[in-house]
Amino acid sequence: MIALSSATRVFVSQDPVDLRKSFSGLQGLVQDQLHQDPLSGHVFIFTNRNRNRLKLLYWDGSGLWVATKRLEAGRFNWPALEVLRPEEFQALVGGLEIVRREPWYRK
Repeated sequence: MIALSSATRVFVSQDPVDLRKSFSGLQGLVQDQLHQDPLSGHVFIFTNRNRNRLKLLYWDGSGLWVATKRLEAGRFNWPALEVLRPEEFQALVGGLEIVRREPWYRK
């Protein structure tokens, strides 16, 4: 698993993509769809139309990583968020649903 610091941002592509793409194809999607620099050290996540596979692109300082996960049963609960916190990323990859709640305050 990729260890994320609190400074690492996780960008989520909202549109399904062709997961046959590899390094160059995903780099182009990061630049064109997400308008980010793929060599920034942030994590970029993509999914297919069925939402049963995901692929991520990550620059570790010396090279690009491409990692893939396929669910044997079920689908990823794809968040409507474009940027995830590290703990939300862990939940997504673990197959959990991500729901942000408004903070509550006792009066």
